[in-house]
This record gives sequence, C-alpha cells and structure tokens, in this order.
Amino acid sequence: MSFYRERVLPGLIDKLCSTSPNQKQRQKIVPLAAGTVLEIGFGSGLNLPFYATGKVSKIWALEPSAGMRRKAAALIDASPIEVELIDLPGEEIPLENDSVDTVLVTYSLCTIADPVTALEGMRRVLKPHGRLLYCEHGLAPDQHVARWQNRLNPAWRRIAGGCQMNRDIPALLQAGGFSVRADERMYIPGIRVLCYNYWGAAVAAN
Repeated sequence: MSFYRERVLPGLIDKLCSTSPNQKQRQKIVPLAAGTVLEIGFGSGLNLPFYATGKVSKIWALEPSAGMRRKAAALIDASPIEVELIDLPGEEIPLENDSVDTVLVTYSLCTIADPVTALEGMRRVLKPHGRLLYCEHGLAPDQHVARWQNRLNPAWRRIAGGCQMNRDIPALLQAGGFSVRADERMYIPGIRVLCYNYWGAAVAAN
C-alpha cells in the first residue's frame, strides 16, 4: 500500500486533477488569492501557474504526500512566488492564529479524513478580514447521480487515496465555522459522479 500511495497514486491523482475542465475551474478561483496564502492540499502544484504573482507575497503549501511534493519540486523551483512546503495533513496546520490573508483549497476537502477539524484550523489561521477560496467536487443535486455516488464511494475511496465523491461542500464549510459569500455550482465535463463542482469564497462566521 505504501508503494501504491507514494509512487502510483500521485500520478493518478495528478492526471485526474489536471484535466482541461479542472484547470478551467482553477483559473476561476486561484487568481483571487492575495497576500500570504495557505494552500491546503498543494499536491503537484497544479494551482501554482494560476496565482497572480503581483498580488501574492508567499504561499504556505501544505501537502502530506512525499510523492506529490516530489512532483511539485520543479514548479516550486521555477516559481517567482516564495513557496514553503509543510509536510502535514490538513488537520494539522502549524501556523499562528490570524496569520494568513487567504486560504485556498481546491479538490482537497474530498480526501481530508476530518474535514471539519481541518476547516476549523483554516479559520483559526485566517486573518479577520481574510477569505477562504474553494473549488471542490462533491455531492450532486440530482438524486440518481447522488445514489450512484453513494454506491460507488466505498470502492472509490480505496482506489483514490481516501477521496470521497459525495461530500456536501457547503455543509462542511458551515460546520467548520465559515459563512459562504460566493457560491457557484455546476457539472463540469467528465464522469458525472465526479464532476459536480462547488466554487466560491467564504469568510469566518460571526
């Protein structure tokens, strides 16, 4: 399993998350990041080319997979933005309270074992006027698609490194202490059980 997770899975996830529709979704949300950024689930660095370099001073790149960090190395070396890797899971954010301007999470809430705890940590490190920017796949609104998501999810989790296709993203954000301020949703091209997308911005709830 270790060989699969560190040698095979990073390539599989990178391929699945770098399709043209996924990249178009990244283009909608990543350029909105500003200041000091905490990116949760940095992966192979697929978001890095989409940052607005004049707006971002530093990226804290949280990524627990050594395989993914290896794949990201060349992009990090070539980036004009300072990137500092954090070798920890999403539930363990080692930054100070109120220390980042933007939290960015794209196609990562699906794989975090305890997403509510992770979101609470994101809220903790976010400055009072900061924003969480997100783009995620999740639970579809159509009952027949959602039924298939629920049926396929156990097997998919084992194959895809813990990725869950049926998470209710807005409900998770609310449970983690966030208030959604921009909320867009649609199916992007691809397999429907994996392609219902949520994206937008959230702030810490009062």
